[in-house]
Amino acid sequence: MVWPFSRRFRKQIARIEVTGAIASGTRKQVLNALKVVEERKFPALLLRIDSPGGTVGDSQEIYQALMKLRDKVKIVASFGNISASGGVYIGMGAEHIVANPGTITGSIGVILRGNNLERLLEKIGVSFKVIKSGPYKDILAFDRELTDPEKDILQTLIDTSYHQFVRTVAEGRNLTIEAVKSFADGRIFTGEQALDLGVVDRLGTEEDARRWAAELAGLDPEKTPCFNLEEPKSWTSRLFSGRAYAQSPLAIGLEWLEFEASTSGLPLWLYRP
Repeated sequence: MVWPFSRRFRKQIARIEVTGAIASGTRKQVLNALKVVEERKFPALLLRIDSPGGTVGDSQEIYQALMKLRDKVKIVASFGNISASGGVYIGMGAEHIVANPGTITGSIGVILRGNNLERLLEKIGVSFKVIKSGPYKDILAFDRELTDPEKDILQTLIDTSYHQFVRTVAEGRNLTIEAVKSFADGRIFTGEQALDLGVVDRLGTEEDARRWAAELAGLDPEKTPCFNLEEPKSWTSRLFSGRAYAQSPLAIGLEWLEFEASTSGLPLWLYRP
């Protein structure tokens, strides 16, 4: 699609905000927004990240789309209150990263969680009869403990995903694999520590990141506005209207329940205390 007012957009900075856990909804929203950035020929993109991470595949697709867009658009990422795990991963798709000194970031690693309800099911007298084509078809079944071979299979899966993460950070930050592994053990750290480690380029606010994006695009940082490409409202926000609800513990709890249900048994690049 050719936008008739593309010249106007060439004098603005596109802004995309990634908030909350990264899953399929986030991926669709961000990929659609990135298409708009390319179609309208924005010269720069401010990517605001305030996320603890999320699913591996969705984070990788967002990262790949950002890397493709980098050939045409200057991209600066701004880490907000938290940009951890998958939030760090998608940040690697930006040419430059700015973080607040107190931003919570890091948590580079992979986690996979399953539930074992075997003892509870025994107490209430419930059991399952399983017929399967192979010994590992019901791996992570909630009615029994993992076997040792299953643990080995899952650990190999996690290790593979971990190495993908480490390699991307090393390439994105021009660091060695060994240097990244020295802090990629799941630990969290502040933006100030991230600067020392080479994970981010500068300390500063979102406004600082906007100004940097303008400078990279050859625009006046004093006058160049941001054009917000807003995220569609979640089903909880549509169901219970109002900003107060959207920030309430009930809304946050419902969103996490939705995320947990949709990602059960998936490897996650996620920080969750």
